[in-house]
Amino acid sequence: MKQPTKDLVKSPAWQALKEHYEAIKDVHMRDMFAEDPLRFENFSTSVNDIVLDYSKNRINEETMRLLMDLARQAKVEEWRDLMFSGEPINSTEHRSVLHTALRNRSSKPIRVNGRNVMPGIKAVLAHMRDFSEQVRSGEWRGYNGARIKSIINIGIGGSDLGPHVVCESMKPYSQRGLDVYFVSNADATHLVETLKCVEPETSLFVIASKTFTTQETMLNAFSARKWFMDLVGNEKAIEKHFVAVTTNVELATRFGINEANTFEFWDWVGGRYSLWSAIGLSIALYLGMDHFESLLEGAYEMDQHFLKTPLEENIPVIMALLGVWYNNFFDAQSHAIMPYSQYLERLPDYLQQLDMESNGKTIDRNGHRVNYLTGPIIWGQSGTNGQHAFFQLLHQGTKPVPADFLIPALSQNPLGLHHRVLFSNCLAQTKALMLGKKYAEAVEEMRHQGYSQDEIEEVIQHKVFDGNKPTNTIIFERLTPKTLGSILAMYEHKVFVQGIIWNINSFDQWGVEYGKVLAGQIQKDLSTPGDVENHDSSTNGLINYRKRVYFDELDKNKLD
Repeated sequence: MKQPTKDLVKSPAWQALKEHYEAIKDVHMRDMFAEDPLRFENFSTSVNDIVLDYSKNRINEETMRLLMDLARQAKVEEWRDLMFSGEPINSTEHRSVLHTALRNRSSKPIRVNGRNVMPGIKAVLAHMRDFSEQVRSGEWRGYNGARIKSIINIGIGGSDLGPHVVCESMKPYSQRGLDVYFVSNADATHLVETLKCVEPETSLFVIASKTFTTQETMLNAFSARKWFMDLVGNEKAIEKHFVAVTTNVELATRFGINEANTFEFWDWVGGRYSLWSAIGLSIALYLGMDHFESLLEGAYEMDQHFLKTPLEENIPVIMALLGVWYNNFFDAQSHAIMPYSQYLERLPDYLQQLDMESNGKTIDRNGHRVNYLTGPIIWGQSGTNGQHAFFQLLHQGTKPVPADFLIPALSQNPLGLHHRVLFSNCLAQTKALMLGKKYAEAVEEMRHQGYSQDEIEEVIQHKVFDGNKPTNTIIFERLTPKTLGSILAMYEHKVFVQGIIWNINSFDQWGVEYGKVLAGQIQKDLSTPGDVENHDSSTNGLINYRKRVYFDELDKNKLD
């Protein structure tokens, strides 16, 4: 299905929003709150224990009505239904996009090319349960009978970021005496420093690669295998310490992994959407399969909310449209993620891939170059650390930065006043970003603090805050596996809706593939003596510098 409007910026819904922007762009949220005592009630919505407060945005009822018109013009509801039904909406790769099927908790069949995929999904989940329970109970042991104490996930991209953010976020639910590590970078340091923390006889490596050919993953996997063999010297022992999540059973078997210890997933599972699949094996091992299935349950409930809730109350749709409002009309080129939860520290990293790899596109579904901004730059840090790092720019900088603030109402670690301080800081920041501080307010504040008139005049301009900086606040009762599943699915659907509105394919990543091709050629050039001249002058110069240093060291017998 193609976008019905050939030129998005000339479409009726877009033009109406453009006119509305001119009318509302100078209106201050401070005044909006003063005029509407029910603003929170009017601009907040919820699903289960998750509440989205979007009242601190530069919007009114007319804004939201026009944004909903834009969503309907783009046929968001129709595209949503196509995705959930298994239609191949990944048009450049002719694939279905069915990560939602992985967490389907109903008995409803879901078909790809006429085949119901649910029996296969349930079989993999059963396999994951059986294996993870063997490891966690101690029934599965290493080659010398030692109990497994360390899970080392070797993957990259979605095969790393997804399981990593979940395991980090769900530490309170982990099993005592079982640690999890994640290795992704081709830099040997990542693997070497991890291996310093583990012992071969108590380690289980999960090699996560759909094709079992991903360069960085297999480089780390073979180096980990060599480390293991150098210390153990028993090739048969590999079967007890290495498992694979892959579609390529043949290559995994050649590596030394028992075919029974390979876990399947499918080409309709995109990498950045794959934590719900067998890529989540490290999650199941670390947290237990019951908690992994609670994660799936939470995602499924958000799926149902996205599917069945009218657009006007639909959390992912609202968040997506607000993002379009700022990205395309206020020229806000980035979006900040501020989790006020140390457990969610890696959430911004995860959302960077989800959003920027999905919607960092310049060509629309019709093959035309877009003439509007698409995906924003995603960044952020956990609060309150961010307040002491970059919040100065948010408050008084020249760049507009919409932001999401996420916080649990209850802490997993209720210690003294900690959570009260954390919670008050979160709310204070969103209030300050919205309100700002007027000149007269700043003067009165300084007078109250005992400053003289001369002292006030010297610094007063520096104490004025414009405010009117938009934020969403996402509050939930407690960070549980189920709630986390809902939050991650919420952002998936937000990204999907924005891709539909921008008329781009959110499910391919050709830019990533191009870099891999060039890297292969450069790798060959680095391994041969003599200067190269077959690249641009910059790349030639950098390759030749590295080769001179490397071969000089080799001559001195300082390198293997």
